[in-house]
Amino acid sequence: MRADRLIQVLLHLQSRPRVTAGELAGALEVSVATARRDLEALSAAGVPVYAQRGRGGGWSLLGGSRTDLSGLTAPEVRALFLLAGPVAAADGDASAALRKLVRALPTPFRAEAEAAAVATVVDHERWGAVTRERAPHLETLQGAVVRQRRVRLRYTGATGRTSDRVVHPWGVVDKDGTWYLLAGTDGGPRTYRVDRIADAGVTDEPAEVPPDLDLGAVWAQVVEEVEALRSTTWATVRVRERHVGVLRAQFGRHVRVEDGTGAEAVPVDGMARVHVGAPTPLDVARHLAGWGDGVEVEGPPEVRAELARLGAELVARYRDR
Repeated sequence: MRADRLIQVLLHLQSRPRVTAGELAGALEVSVATARRDLEALSAAGVPVYAQRGRGGGWSLLGGSRTDLSGLTAPEVRALFLLAGPVAAADGDASAALRKLVRALPTPFRAEAEAAAVATVVDHERWGAVTRERAPHLETLQGAVVRQRRVRLRYTGATGRTSDRVVHPWGVVDKDGTWYLLAGTDGGPRTYRVDRIADAGVTDEPAEVPPDLDLGAVWAQVVEEVEALRSTTWATVRVRERHVGVLRAQFGRHVRVEDGTGAEAVPVDGMARVHVGAPTPLDVARHLAGWGDGVEVEGPPEVRAELARLGAELVARYRDR
C-alpha cells in the first residue's frame, strides 16, 4: 500500500541527513523510479522534502537529521491524518502505519493527530441502496501499479464479450464507489471497470509507464470523453428558479442555465430556461416525466414526442385502476 510506504519514506528520511533515490529504493525494496515518484509526491503534497542536485546531492527533510518528524507543521500533520484516517479505519496495514507515525511525531502534535484520524467517517453505502462490496482484484491491481508490473486480465466488456489481454497498469480510480483501472496497451491508453475483471494476474514483466504520467490529467480526459457520449441529446425546458437544483441533481454536469441573453446565469424573474442533456431523447423524457406540469419542454420535438408517448402509456395502464 502506497500510504504505508510513504510513511516509511518519511521515517527513513528523518533518520539521515540526506539520501539518494537509489539508496531509498534499496532500503524499501522498490525500483528507483518508484522511490523517486514517492519523494516527488511528498514534496508536491507540501511535506518539507527537497532535492539537492549534483555530486553529493540527494533528498532531505528540511532541518536535517532528526529523531522525530519535526519537519512537519501542525497543519500538515492534521491534513495527513484527516486524509489517512478513513482509510486506516478499514485497513489493518494503514492503521498500523498511522500508529507508527503517531509515535514518531513530536509530543505536542500527537493529540491533534489522533483526533484528526477519527474525525472523518466514509460511508460508501447510498441511502436506500444495497451495500457495495469491495471490487474484486482491486488489491492485486494496486500492487501491480506500485511494483510497475504488467497484468494479465480476463475482461468482460460492456457488450458481454470476454477476452484475455495484457496491460501496463498506470493507476486505479474510485468514481463514486465504482473502481476503474487506467492502463497502457498496444492500442493506447484504456480504461477498465474493475468489477468486470473476471481474473487478474501480475506478471514478472516490467510495465511501461510514461515518465511524465499525470494520472489526474489522464482521468480528466476519460471523464470528458464519457460525458460527451452521455449528452448527445439536449432539451430546453422552463422551470421555476428554485427547482434548478433538482434538475442539477438529476442530470449532473449536463445542465446549463440561461438568462435572457443566453449567458450562464440564473434569471431573476422566477423562471429559468435550462438546457439538459442525456444520451437519447427517451433518456431525457424519462428524467422529466415525473415533473408533470412542473416543467415546460420547449424542444426538441423528439423529446416532446417521447414524453407524449410515455404519458399515453401511463394513462392506458392506470386509467381504469
